[in-house]
Amino acid sequence: MQEQYRTVAREAVHEVEINKSRFLCTLAPAATEQEAQEVIQRIRKEHPTANHNCFAYVIGADGDVQKASDDGEPGGTAGVPMLQMLVRREVRYAVAVVTRYFGGVKLGAGGLIRAYGGAVGEALDALGTVTRRRFRLATVTVDHQRAGKLENDLRATGRVVRDVRYAEAVTIEVGLPEADVAAFRGWLADATAGTAGLELGGEAYEEAP
Repeated sequence: MQEQYRTVAREAVHEVEINKSRFLCTLAPAATEQEAQEVIQRIRKEHPTANHNCFAYVIGADGDVQKASDDGEPGGTAGVPMLQMLVRREVRYAVAVVTRYFGGVKLGAGGLIRAYGGAVGEALDALGTVTRRRFRLATVTVDHQRAGKLENDLRATGRVVRDVRYAEAVTIEVGLPEADVAAFRGWLADATAGTAGLELGGEAYEEAP
């Protein structure tokens, strides 16, 4: 299973011009294939006079779902290089749509491949990505007297604090890299004089601190 991946934090558009053709690359997060398709359909409606609206998306932390479309460009010259750029950059849960307004100069197959793949690469560079890492979820139970200091210590040591709940005892939900679980158990015992409880749960991907 993938230890980490990159994704886009928000939807944004980056434009490049190549030999008088305009290439508008829309990048958007997409949690599911349906969300990706909804973005694609919306972009098509926003640009009804464009010559092409080519797309590529990757869904799943391991890239289980990958789709691409040339939308009328010569086969393999648009969607595939766009998809390759997303995969090469380890981008997941994201969709890229490149809208082309033809400027009258033909680019040829090689030129199209560079243009479409490059538009996605430039957009990723310009708009930026966030890294999400795989964490093991863990619930720490501690008394009220130690809770405040423990929460501060957790944050100070770079641990991902997901939630804090106050009841008879205080429960703090944290995300731990799998390799850190054993060391964390020892650290927690030292930090709380052995009074805190630790329960391990499932896994999730969280934005890296």
